[in-house]
Amino acid sequence: MKMFANKHIKHFFNSITGVLLFFLLLSQLASRYLYGRYSVCLFLLSLVLAGSILFICFLYFRRENEIMETAADRISSYLDGDTDARIACDEEGELYRMFHMVNTLAAVLNAHAANELKEKQFLKDTISDISHQLKTPLAALNIYNGLLQDEAEDIPSVQEFTRLSEQELDRIETLVQNLLKITKLDAGSIVIKKSMENVADMMKDVELHFAYRARQEGKEITLSGSDDIQFLCDRDWLMEAIDNIVKNALDHTEAGESILIEWKHFMSVVQIVIKDNGKGIHSEDLHHIFKRFYRSRFSKDTQGIGLGLPIAKAVIEEHNGTIKVDSEPGKGTAFVINFLNSDPYLA
Repeated sequence: MKMFANKHIKHFFNSITGVLLFFLLLSQLASRYLYGRYSVCLFLLSLVLAGSILFICFLYFRRENEIMETAADRISSYLDGDTDARIACDEEGELYRMFHMVNTLAAVLNAHAANELKEKQFLKDTISDISHQLKTPLAALNIYNGLLQDEAEDIPSVQEFTRLSEQELDRIETLVQNLLKITKLDAGSIVIKKSMENVADMMKDVELHFAYRARQEGKEITLSGSDDIQFLCDRDWLMEAIDNIVKNALDHTEAGESILIEWKHFMSVVQIVIKDNGKGIHSEDLHHIFKRFYRSRFSKDTQGIGLGLPIAKAVIEEHNGTIKVDSEPGKGTAFVINFLNSDPYLA
């Protein structure tokens, strides 16, 4: 029985049985010593008494075990998402006092979850409002900057100023867009619309997106993988995640270095690897690179804002995927992404 899986209960019954057997033996020895013979009547009475004690203990512990099993089932229901699950605690006793404390804890957790949801929604709405408010002045500044460039074609210093202004305006616009995306992901307001997509087609689009930058910087992006692997995903959001990782690779490689985007299918897993032979990531940074706005003390990159990789990780996890990074300073970095896909289609 499940009750005897508890070693303490098993030890208790073994101890009680040992004591009762010792008592039976002792009573027979005493009868032999006092009356010169064994007493069958005394033996039977002692046996009935011992059996009654064991039976009463068994009933008590079985009832306690049933109560604990019921409580465990209610806790499991709560952990499975039934936030209204509670343990009955209408009787007196320390056990029911503990159940009452568990119910109180569940109520407190529900309240914290509700408050956290409200805070996330408030943060999402606030940043969304700020982002939308910033779009108008940013658009106006871009127009003014363009006008300055047109009017100052013959003035090199002004041309340089407007070029730098354009870069900073682009950075601000990217920051605003990324803040909006990360808050939507946090608030759970992003709806992942999955459809069967071809991995090769998506990776070719990613390569095309960065082809011009790679040529300008003297870097090479290489694709490697089957043309037939397909799996369920949200194409736009997944390409956003891959784009951010590839951009990170371009930011941390030099002219003449290369980036490999590779995809494979293993049983029920689709794997995408983005690998470069750049400067790599220092060991103390590996556990922090997915933190928002994190900047390494070893990094010479002054353009990044530290949101690309957190967004990529959040999107991948929304697809029930995992991402890990392997890197060694001076030898490059590899981001390995795995997606569980119970029924990938291989043409």
